[in-house]
Amino acid sequence: MTFTKKLREPIMRGEITCSLRIWRSPRVKLGGRYRLGAGAVEVTTLRQIELSDITPQLARDSGFEGVVDLLKTAKHGAGEKVYLVGFQYRPDTTF
Repeated sequence: MTFTKKLREPIMRGEITCSLRIWRSPRVKLGGRYRLGAGAVEVTTLRQIELSDITPQLARDSGFEGVVDLLKTAKHGAGEKVYLVGFQYRPDTTF
């Protein structure tokens, strides 16, 4: 799971704990750990939602100014399903 450069530091500080992804199918798994900086994000929740479920607050919680800003980043490729991925940053995770 990768993040845009502007989101990495806030994620490592614990300020961002969720991400919206538009995929054909999930690209992460519940409990999976994905390297970020000196540690990793661990997926704590994963659920499919509708595009209409994306609110301005959810966009801000994901580190974006609003829904349009979020969708510019989240929508790439042929994916059509929207996934809400909850995670926790773990600074000392070893692989």
